[in-house]
Amino acid sequence: MIHPTAIVDPKACLAEDVEVGPFSVIGPDVEIGAGSRIGPHVVIKGPTVLGERTRIFQFASVGEDCQDKKYAGEPTRLEMGDDNVIREGATLHRGTVQDRGVTTIGSRNLFMAYSHVGHDCVIGSDCILANQVTLAGHVHLGDFVILGGLSAIHQFCRFGAHAMAGGGSIITKDVPAYVMINGNPAQPHGLNLVGLKRRGFSSEAIKALNEAYKLVYRQGLTVEQALGEIRDRFRLAETEAFIASIEASTRGIIR
Repeated sequence: MIHPTAIVDPKACLAEDVEVGPFSVIGPDVEIGAGSRIGPHVVIKGPTVLGERTRIFQFASVGEDCQDKKYAGEPTRLEMGDDNVIREGATLHRGTVQDRGVTTIGSRNLFMAYSHVGHDCVIGSDCILANQVTLAGHVHLGDFVILGGLSAIHQFCRFGAHAMAGGGSIITKDVPAYVMINGNPAQPHGLNLVGLKRRGFSSEAIKALNEAYKLVYRQGLTVEQALGEIRDRFRLAETEAFIASIEASTRGIIR
C-alpha cells in the first residue's frame, strides 16, 4: 500500500506488496524488493536497489548523492541485500566514479538511528551499526561486525569479520577479524569471545585464535614474524581468515 501523500516516481520499480508511508519520496531508478516497508518521511534516491523485506523508519535518507566534493552528478549506485533494517535518521550514500561507483551492503544488517554509511563503502552481512556510528567513504566491513554507538571509522579502513568496536571508538587503522577494540584512538582489547561463542565457533578454533592474537599483539614480534608463526602452528579456516584480514590491510592494523 502506498499512502496517498507519498510521492513515487513512475520510473521507480516497487514489488506489489511494498508499503510506503505518508510523505515519503521515492525517486526514479529505485528498486524495492517484496515484503519491504518504507515508513513516513523517508527519502530514497536512485539508482538504488533494496532487497526483499527491507524496513526503513522515518526520516532516513537512502541513496542520496555522496558528500564528496569531487562528485559531479555521475550515475553511481547503492545496492543492498535482503532483510536490512534502517532506523530513524540514518543516511546511506551512493558511490563515486573514483572508486567502484557503488556502495554495497549485504543482508540482515541493522543501521540504528542516525548512523551514516559514506560513499563506496562495502558492508557484509549481519552487521550492527549502533546509534550515530559514522563510516567515512571507502570503508570495508566484514560479516558480523558490531560497532558501538558514536564510533567513527576513517576513510579506507577495513574491519575484519566478527570484529567489534566499543562505543565512542575512533578508528583510523585496519582491524583484523575477530578482534575487539575500544578507545580514542582505538586500541586492541583481545578477541570478541562472546560473539564467537554465540555464533558457534568451536573451542578448538577459539583457542587457536587466542594463540594467534597473542602472537600478533603480545610477543613483541613483527607482523610478518607473527603471521609466519601462526601459519606454522595452525591449519584452521579461522586462523587463515585472521591472517587474510591482516594481509589485506592497506593502512596498517591497530596494534
